[in-house]
Amino acid sequence: MQAAERPSPPNKPALKRVPLHDLHVAHGGKMVPFAGYEMPVQYTAGVLKEHLHTRASAGLFDVSHMGQIALRPKSGKIEDAARALERLVPQDILGLAPGRQRYALFTNETGGILDDLMVTHAGDHLFLVVNAACKDADEAHLRAHLSDTCTIEALTDRALLALQGPKAAGVLAQHAPTVSAMRFMDAGVHRALGSDCLVSRSGYTGEDGFEMSVPAQDAERLAAALLADPAVLPIGLGARDSLRLEAGLCLYGHDIDPTTTPVEGALEWSVQKSRRSGGARAGGFPGADVILPQFETGASRRRVGLRTEGRAPVREGAALYAGDASAEKIGTVTSGSFGPTPNAPVAMGYLPLSLATEGTRVFADVRGQRLPLRVVPMPFVTTGYKR
Repeated sequence: MQAAERPSPPNKPALKRVPLHDLHVAHGGKMVPFAGYEMPVQYTAGVLKEHLHTRASAGLFDVSHMGQIALRPKSGKIEDAARALERLVPQDILGLAPGRQRYALFTNETGGILDDLMVTHAGDHLFLVVNAACKDADEAHLRAHLSDTCTIEALTDRALLALQGPKAAGVLAQHAPTVSAMRFMDAGVHRALGSDCLVSRSGYTGEDGFEMSVPAQDAERLAAALLADPAVLPIGLGARDSLRLEAGLCLYGHDIDPTTTPVEGALEWSVQKSRRSGGARAGGFPGADVILPQFETGASRRRVGLRTEGRAPVREGAALYAGDASAEKIGTVTSGSFGPTPNAPVAMGYLPLSLATEGTRVFADVRGQRLPLRVVPMPFVTTGYKR
């Protein structure tokens, strides 16, 4: 994904390219550095139109910078790989059915989140998708802890595409008819334009859609075919961020990080009963002694949705206060922007548990002024997942 070689600052490695670089440039992609790659932040339509088009029709995202990892059991038994991965995440991997995908979290010894990831039961192995900025550390983490039972294979010869929006299913079915029967979080190999793709019915926008792991040499052919449909526009990182914020989805390194527990991050739903206190396989993951008690007592703070009472957006990093004149900071906005779909500012941030209830009024410091906000439910838009 780069138009031309750009000189890197001294002592900084050159930015990497993804397989669809030439296609992005041809479509007018504005290329920016992101997680060590040169990526399109937007195309000629602009962020606002890309955002609204995805909500109304279908948008094609290139997320090939993310990490794809195969976790293969040395015993040949998939349950051994699942048990091994449960040593690093608080999710139920052993109970994940073939052809299904699950959201998971790598945790540390203090209960913080090292990364969030998607795990697919791919039949004879587990397929993991991890964040771009964390993928080297995640691979090292897996090798350090699971090499006794698993072979860890970084899949560097594959691209990753996401087709999102209410028309995504109809568009993709023209090239891969078998995807029509898939439900939210189903995953499996589907044939598209002569290429075997690992497809999941999932995404990062709140809309129905698919993520497709594609052999790198086939990625441009598939992407071009999808973009030839008038329902599809290429979508950059800018709209990807505003779409996920409206959907109430966390951005790693911003809304969750190594200092945030799953309970603080309002991600309790991702930890199945079998891994909680009293469950069949309770604990056994890093930070369990910190995380599991929080399911009973709560955490001292919590991620919440926030809406301003005016039209001015509140951005990431804004300090939160209990009153318009109070001096003590009580929290921080972690993501914030103007939401094109609700046509209003939306934000997420952390507040003390006592204030993290719907309707609570707080104030954000914006250039020296205190702007009022209220705690609201998330997501900020109605999701379109096919259940």
